[in-house]
Amino acid sequence: MSEKTILKLQLPTDPNWVKNVVESNIEEILTDHAFCEQKAASNAITLIVQNPNLSDLVQEMAALVQEEMDHFKRVHDIILERGYVLGRERKDNYVNELVKFMKKGGSRNEQLIDRLLFAAMIEARSCERFKVLSENINDKQLSAFYHELMISEATHYATFIRLARKYTEGIDVDKRWKEFLDYEAQVIQNYGKRETIHG
Repeated sequence: MSEKTILKLQLPTDPNWVKNVVESNIEEILTDHAFCEQKAASNAITLIVQNPNLSDLVQEMAALVQEEMDHFKRVHDIILERGYVLGRERKDNYVNELVKFMKKGGSRNEQLIDRLLFAAMIEARSCERFKVLSENINDKQLSAFYHELMISEATHYATFIRLARKYTEGIDVDKRWKEFLDYEAQVIQNYGKRETIHG
């Protein structure tokens, strides 16, 4: 899978991130990953709360919440297997920078489309990071685990893009998605150096 063609991400993660940062900080990475899954579930719940009238979206987000929490539990199971304890939630500066790009105010529909594209952006980058992890980590269990989750994140990314196109009311979703991609390309230049999934 090519990130350029499938995910449209403009800046790939340097595989050296895995060797230089991840492999010496597995406990940190797993804790951060667990909270990423929990936050993804929270985001899907927020979409349900804000858009209860959109029945298809509610159904899809309800299924997504279950899947994300299943992933959370699976990461937590690995943490326990390895004799670790789930640490405190890490601040996700990458996600916080993406939040700044979301439109403030505007119509309810503009806010919905931006939240869906914001979610798609996080899923796309997470998918790319999981791919890099699965291909470069010297740990068979985690390599297989991240390969499986890479496929899942790609599906979530596609779901959010599809819902944005379905529910738009006159917004050029492809144009706005390109703006998100251009912004993310600037943001991600400062990441790929820390012991977090997006760090």
